[in-house]
Amino acid sequence: MICKRCGTEIADKALICYKCGTATTDAKYAPVPLAAKRRGPGPLVIVLLIAILLALVFYYLKLAG
Repeated sequence: MICKRCGTEIADKALICYKCGTATTDAKYAPVPLAAKRRGPGPLVIVLLIAILLALVFYYLKLAG
């Protein structure tokens, strides 16, 4: 058998070409599509909490000083 990508002579029962790694047949099953990652409000909430905390610290330091 000849590899359809690189033209190398390979065994008739080979699953992949030993030289370029191309599969000799099409995939039997399609891969399961991955679910899209949804970004929740996590990063936004963290930034807002840090901003509020910093504002409280500055307010406290202003009153104390």
